[in-house]
Amino acid sequence: MAQTPSEKPQSPLEQLTQPFIDLIHAPRALWGINLAYFLEGWVYFGMLGYLAMHFSDFIFRGVPDADVHSHHMVMILTAGITISMFFLGQVADKFGVRKTLLLAFVFLIVGRVIISAAPLFFEPDGLDSPLQFMTMGGILFVVIGYGMYQPAAYAGVRKFTGPKTAAMGFAMLYALMNLGGMLPMGSFLLRDTLGLGITGTYWFYTILTGVALFSTYTILTKRVAREAADRAEQERAANAAAEKGESGVAEAPVVDEKPAVKVDRSLMERLVHYITHHPFRDLRFTFFIFALIPVQTLFTYNWLILPQYINRSYTGWIGEKFEVASNFNPLLIFIAVPIITALTQKNDVYRMMILGTFIMGAPAFLLAVGTNGWLLFGYLVIMTIGEAMWQPRFLQYAAEIAPEGRTGEYMGVAQLPWFLTKMLVPFYSGHMLSRYVPAEGEINPQGMWLIFSLIAISTTVLLVIAKGWVTKDFKTKA
Repeated sequence: MAQTPSEKPQSPLEQLTQPFIDLIHAPRALWGINLAYFLEGWVYFGMLGYLAMHFSDFIFRGVPDADVHSHHMVMILTAGITISMFFLGQVADKFGVRKTLLLAFVFLIVGRVIISAAPLFFEPDGLDSPLQFMTMGGILFVVIGYGMYQPAAYAGVRKFTGPKTAAMGFAMLYALMNLGGMLPMGSFLLRDTLGLGITGTYWFYTILTGVALFSTYTILTKRVAREAADRAEQERAANAAAEKGESGVAEAPVVDEKPAVKVDRSLMERLVHYITHHPFRDLRFTFFIFALIPVQTLFTYNWLILPQYINRSYTGWIGEKFEVASNFNPLLIFIAVPIITALTQKNDVYRMMILGTFIMGAPAFLLAVGTNGWLLFGYLVIMTIGEAMWQPRFLQYAAEIAPEGRTGEYMGVAQLPWFLTKMLVPFYSGHMLSRYVPAEGEINPQGMWLIFSLIAISTTVLLVIAKGWVTKDFKTKA
């Protein structure tokens, strides 16, 4: 059967540009979400990239093992956000998307004002100092705000789009997140060229958060949100009616029967059922997602390791403007994902996982060779190509291996290793940086990256060894 225009596969260039073409024609409600989401992506990744350095070189200045303690502080932010989303993700369902977005931005602004203003009130005074506690108080507000914000943004796209526009809405959100994540590449203009330093740059990002709040309040008004939700609901109802008509299945008549008896299972019975039916009972699935943790460590190095490593190990403009290299990944991902997805969409999922994790992990050995700028560039480019090969396929695998009717459950559980990665890496990354690339003294970055390389490549080794077992009776097509 001939494909409709909407079903025809897009070229990589079309996949890259389509979200922005759609953005121009997007309804006002989506503009109210996406403009702020773009700004928040810029602010979040911009502040995160400086956070470990802010603690190491300023708040914990002169403290032994300052890098170790600073990485623990970053973990509180990144892992805390994941935990916060778990508990606060349902706020938008209870209070509505608009109210939740505005409330989230209030928390984010308060938190970032506290972080930026802390150095105005206190001087660095080591561990457990007033400066540290005030900064951590600001991080707590950010954790709460972000725990509400991201789920509310996705809920808003779902609420304000119908079946024909939902894919476009989520593609726009993904594209704008990556676009915002690229912009911290130019943060050296604020920190260095304008002489604002990290604290002054934090004030700039705090102001941007205020702009995001203002844009959400003025663009996503109550009337706009209500009208967009009504249109989307009408579109969903019309689509459901059309599907029912095309199927030719008449609605079953209502039969007057006695209501079914509700089974009130005890807490213990519910617990036993949950354990015996949990996705982790599937040993192949459990092995597969946890085997990915080693290669996923390279993600966390983008904000935990790269800024300080590049600043301390490279001379000239590369070390001085470390933001360019440490924020290069989102730009490459934005370009690479649609192209590589289009070129490899017919390939076997597990095979792509093996190739992708190998191509992502192997270039880390380039940094074990030396601190040449071309080696750094090669690592960033090749690693990103590998990431673009396996990361989208990981979600596809989670969906394909799930039993009928349990896809969402499996995909939710599949995110656990990423949370564990953000928890585990800060426990050793600070030690590694302090030992191999200290702020003062002799450095040996090659030794550090040799260890990181061996960790990352172990994912590919595990996937190859277990291939026969994991892929037994595995569906290769969705």
